[in-house]
Amino acid sequence: MNVDYPFRFDGRDRTATADDPDHIRDLIEQVIFTQPGERVNRPDFGSGILQLLFSPASPEVAATTEFMVVGALQKWLGDVITVERVSTEAEEATLRVSLDYTITRTGERASATFTRGGGGP
Repeated sequence: MNVDYPFRFDGRDRTATADDPDHIRDLIEQVIFTQPGERVNRPDFGSGILQLLFSPASPEVAATTEFMVVGALQKWLGDVITVERVSTEAEEATLRVSLDYTITRTGERASATFTRGGGGP
């Protein structure tokens, strides 16, 4: 089993765990929303998209964001998932990233949406 993200304790006061699909979703979220430089031993880990959060909404910013997400996921999780589709949406101070992907080991297709900003986690 894998440690769940964010770290927490389960109902038995033990470290919460996650099954493989949930763990992979957690890994994707960490890659997308980690800023390069945040991780001490991996200074280039992450996508860097949060720097675009307050950029003016435009097709160019959307394309740049999607490019950054795909690049980071291929770099850090390329052996775990295959990214099929990425779309981003910036609305005021909220960034929403949606993606479709295939889990390499099982061939299972999955979709996930991640949101940051606007006071939400």
